[in-house]
Amino acid sequence: MDPLIVSELSKSNDGIPFKPQLHHVHSTWAKTFLSRPDFYFQPETLPEIEKIVKLAHRCHRRITITGCGHSPSSITCTSSWLVNLDKYNRILSLDENTGIVVMQAGIRLYQLCDELAKHGFAMPNLGSINEQSIAGAISTGTHGSSLRHGIMSENILSLRITTADGATRFCSPSEDPELFRAATLSLGALGIITEITFKAVPEFILNWQQVIDTDSKMLSAWNKDLWTRAEFVRVWWYPYTRRAVVWSAEKTDQPPKDPPRSYYGGTLGYYIYHNLLYVAQYIPSILPWVEWFVFGMEFGFSNGSKTQAIQPSRQALLMNCLYSQYVNEWAIPLHKGPEALRRLSSWLNQLPPTDPDYVPHNIPFSAKDVWVHAPVEVRVSDGSSVTPNSRPYLDPTIEDGPTLYLNATLYRPYHHDPPSRFRYYEAFEWLMRDLGGRPHWAKNFETTGEDIENMYRSKILEWRKVRETVDPDGVFVGPWHRRNVLGGGNTFLHEEIDAGSTKISNTAVLFRGAIPIVHDFAEDE
Repeated sequence: MDPLIVSELSKSNDGIPFKPQLHHVHSTWAKTFLSRPDFYFQPETLPEIEKIVKLAHRCHRRITITGCGHSPSSITCTSSWLVNLDKYNRILSLDENTGIVVMQAGIRLYQLCDELAKHGFAMPNLGSINEQSIAGAISTGTHGSSLRHGIMSENILSLRITTADGATRFCSPSEDPELFRAATLSLGALGIITEITFKAVPEFILNWQQVIDTDSKMLSAWNKDLWTRAEFVRVWWYPYTRRAVVWSAEKTDQPPKDPPRSYYGGTLGYYIYHNLLYVAQYIPSILPWVEWFVFGMEFGFSNGSKTQAIQPSRQALLMNCLYSQYVNEWAIPLHKGPEALRRLSSWLNQLPPTDPDYVPHNIPFSAKDVWVHAPVEVRVSDGSSVTPNSRPYLDPTIEDGPTLYLNATLYRPYHHDPPSRFRYYEAFEWLMRDLGGRPHWAKNFETTGEDIENMYRSKILEWRKVRETVDPDGVFVGPWHRRNVLGGGNTFLHEEIDAGSTKISNTAVLFRGAIPIVHDFAEDE
């Protein structure tokens, strides 16, 4: 162990455990990035968390926080100290009269949903998965798909966060609202969120159905009842076959009814699709046929094919992410959705002006030999009614109206990168910027920090101001933050920089970080 750390530990006789794990290898869920932190911690108490932070500050280390690592970016990677709160995951209190829940921030969403269900409660909304910790979900702007809900943090009443000095601070919309607005979408750069107070709702059952049909039918309903026909609505768009699955769900008192099973819909279909994607790595021009076959087998080849089920919300709102993947999701105004999909279709399919679905796409990049995976996920939210002192500074959604999210997913069959990734995402992000979009913080975007600063303007400056107040030395700052949200300027004292991350064949990037040596740092301490 580093002599400086040993020295600092010798000065402490507080009886609080300090239990780093050595030789830990961290990876994102999708295996897109790997890192080897010097120390890996799984603290079980608040004093342990505070001690880790204090020692990191004294010993010139950076701290990164990770949960399930579901973000496919490098945001959770470090070569310094990595903290995971899986063992700090208890519900502390639940008021059965109000639904107000106080919990330790490491609890995973599936654990939270299960515990709430025991008492007759549920989360008001969920994203597509439930593996994230509650802290990780709100720190990156997780959302579901409903015009009656905003992003997940809208249900947070207050939180506690351990900042770089090792102190744990309380904040809410009425008490230290600036810290609250920065911490409810913190990107892990303010401290370690340790406790969250959340407003749950009575448990509910959803009657859902999904219908596959032409995308023209979906687009014609866009400004009618597409997004208001039920409380929860989401769409999967298939660009080559020009079809769409519309999934909608409404609350019901009917008894649960499992979705129908088919011989193809389980393990067989999973491996057929995975292997077809792998073959397409070498023969990408088969992808339009793969889309037709796989999703015809899954949802039906005939337009109007329907599937229906009745399930608890904690089951109905989830989806299977299938394989390792890159995800590039952007938020744009809802009313621009038809334009976005038509322009993307015209570009991807290289439609001639004589095609009835053609529109000028104006994307300044060629789509020749660009082949992509399906579907594009289409979801919505509306946080326009959130009060200003509750809205996160870095909330990517539209402030004065409903938001549309477009998620361009590219699978990584057997952890191999798809060949058209850079060209597809270059065009997709250009289109999203042209439509006034902002990227989802937890996804794989390449847009520059300068562009992001122009998207948020004064809001990102306010976020930086709060961040520097609680972490002036950059204990929680790494290369991802510098590149995307911190702009230029001097490197912070504890800030981790990229020290030569390298691509491991065609499967992952090994992150290597370093904290620049500061002259006479030990003596100064």
